[in-house]
Amino acid sequence: SSLIAWGPGLVTKQNHVNRTSVFSAIDLVPTLLDITGSPHPKGSKYDGESLPETLLGKASVARKAPIYFRRPPDRDSFYGDEDLPDLAVRDGKWKFLCEYDGTEPELFDMEKDRGETKNVATLHNELVAKFTKACIAWHKSLPPDNGPQLAGNFRRKPAKKKPKGK
Repeated sequence: SSLIAWGPGLVTKQNHVNRTSVFSAIDLVPTLLDITGSPHPKGSKYDGESLPETLLGKASVARKAPIYFRRPPDRDSFYGDEDLPDLAVRDGKWKFLCEYDGTEPELFDMEKDRGETKNVATLHNELVAKFTKACIAWHKSLPPDNGPQLAGNFRRKPAKKKPKGK
């Protein structure tokens, strides 16, 4: 996804596009605290990383830690796909996706294939094994979302397009 940063006097580059850094919404809180010189609350630990130079357009630094995702169980058909992957991780140039049980792996090289058109999972068995294990372990470390237990017609239907002129 895209992020637009606007800050008069802080963001000095106009129309600057950074297509290389990996930055997540979870990075915003520690980054904004550091940009504003605000103290980090005692005892707080953030999942995000502070990347002020990246947000301000002064550098193309990317976060170091992987970003894990778990799809809400009602979102499968929302994008017109009947079976979207349940778990994912973005780690450096790699984006990996799989089902809750690790099946149906998808692996994309985001430096070479930003549109995620070529699944290279069969070419990288060691990475697939590593990312599958990591995604499942991360998923199990979270409070349950009941996604794996759901069955039937619980999925949200895609929004119908409104007829033009109405």
